[in-house]
Amino acid sequence: MNTQIIIAVTGASGSIYAQKFINDVLIFSDYSISLIFSETAKKVWEYELTTPIPSVSERIKIFSNDDFFAAPASGSADYSYMVIIPCSMGTLGRIAHGISIDLIGRAADVMLKERQKLILVPRELPYNLIHLRNMTQITEAGGIIIPASPSFYNHPQKIEQLIETVTDRILPLININKPTFRWGNK
Repeated sequence: MNTQIIIAVTGASGSIYAQKFINDVLIFSDYSISLIFSETAKKVWEYELTTPIPSVSERIKIFSNDDFFAAPASGSADYSYMVIIPCSMGTLGRIAHGISIDLIGRAADVMLKERQKLILVPRELPYNLIHLRNMTQITEAGGIIIPASPSFYNHPQKIEQLIETVTDRILPLININKPTFRWGNK
């Protein structure tokens, strides 16, 4: 059976992380992608990347964020993973408190209740105490927080290499192998 993943993109800055992550999932796996954009995410994507959002393809289904009848809204749809990249603090806060006002929030709630892997990639700084408590609450509920904090020990020369220091950390968590820099393996 083909592995299914939900990738959600919210309105935080950092669309380049989502773009790179989606491309890597398509290149390094055979996963089927259910893609959900918040309305603000669509605008931020086009502003930051100056390209249109991805379109439906053989491996990508796109769901409207207000469609509670979409497959990601139900545990019976049998998704293995959900990654919210970038994840706005508003989305993170609503998920931490079980507030499902849209498909992204409902799908995240489903992943937690079904004990499936939920990964949130916040791209915000600095964090305030509410942000930190919400991240703790999600972690205690079984979610994983991966801040979009690039590393520099691989001596990145291009923006894409910086972006990969974040996205390449997500891939192994969803069972995707990609040749990448590993500390101690020069």
